[in-house]
Amino acid sequence: MFPRDPDFRAKAGRALDLYERRWEGRRLHPGEYVISADEKTQLQALLRRHPLVAPGRGRRGIVEHEYRRRGTLAYLAAMDVHDPQRGLFGRCESQISNQAFDALVAEVMSTEPYASAHRVFWVVDNGTIHRGHKAIDRLGARWPNLVLVHLPRHASWLNPIEIYFSIVQRKALTPSHFSDVDEVAHRILSFQAEFRATATPFDWRFTRRDLNALLDRLDQRGRLAPAA
Repeated sequence: MFPRDPDFRAKAGRALDLYERRWEGRRLHPGEYVISADEKTQLQALLRRHPLVAPGRGRRGIVEHEYRRRGTLAYLAAMDVHDPQRGLFGRCESQISNQAFDALVAEVMSTEPYASAHRVFWVVDNGTIHRGHKAIDRLGARWPNLVLVHLPRHASWLNPIEIYFSIVQRKALTPSHFSDVDEVAHRILSFQAEFRATATPFDWRFTRRDLNALLDRLDQRGRLAPAA
């Protein structure tokens, strides 16, 4: 609630405009798309010492608290903000890397309608695998129609893919009871396929106007706060 990025308003505003299908004051062309992407790391395969007991009529389920660790993996995902049925992509990797993210980008950008799109905007945070101008240059060199749009620091709450990740966590990964990471990956990708088949766009209502009002209130609060 206290932005540290001096360009927070401008960077966040660009992403919020894209969710409303606007860029630099103009409406997006029908052949332009907005992708939200990120990675969910350190997903553990926890094998419970005793089997889970499913909930039944009048009783709760039972989850054994003791477990054995069977490894971790990362889930990288990219979602079309305005039509997740058209575009929801993901891959599971042993760890995040430039190569893993580039493979996800390649999967999206080689698929229609993104392959022949005028522009495809990718909204990402400042994670190491897609940070700064190096990532812009690396991805732009291979995909000239890709525009990487960075959110300000500490602004994951402005990235729609995080809503999808929270759904994955609740519906596919809780409680955690997996024999190995392959079982975790299978569960995630199976859920992804089911979700995409019936997905509708998230009802995103936080706009640039709301952002400006929020930041103005925070600025006013800061000016009125007594000196330490």
